[in-house]
Amino acid sequence: MTGIGELLDGIQFWHWMILGLVLGVIETLAPGVYFLWLGIAAVATGLVLLAVPDLAWQLQLILFGVLSVVSVVAGRTWLRRHPLRSEDTTLNRRAEQYVGRVFVVDQAIINGRGAVKVGDTLWRAEGPDAPAGTRVRVTGVSGIVLQVEKAEE
Repeated sequence: MTGIGELLDGIQFWHWMILGLVLGVIETLAPGVYFLWLGIAAVATGLVLLAVPDLAWQLQLILFGVLSVVSVVAGRTWLRRHPLRSEDTTLNRRAEQYVGRVFVVDQAIINGRGAVKVGDTLWRAEGPDAPAGTRVRVTGVSGIVLQVEKAEE
């Protein structure tokens, strides 16, 4: 039976490359940006091992650990200075996508509260009293409640 040390002695540069690739795949499946930096560290460790093929496995693991910390810190610093931006500023904020659009009151707005029909969904609405069937324009959003006013006919 071989020991763990003997098994780790057989690590080649391509093992690190495969680990980097696997971590890159995990990055695409997991939320956040964390495995990307570990994958970069694994690929960098593989490149060092390609240049220095006799590097002991203990030093490889230490190098991977150090490169992981460095890449995570460098990546987080870079992302803080260059935040990811989307052209669609309302992405993942569904209610804000309705601002400016006109919908029909489904449940009369009484005492400032009612509901409007948006597609096949009812959204709570706040605004001036209006009977069912009135066309209203969304002027804003408060949490998941649409702020509305009567739309010009």
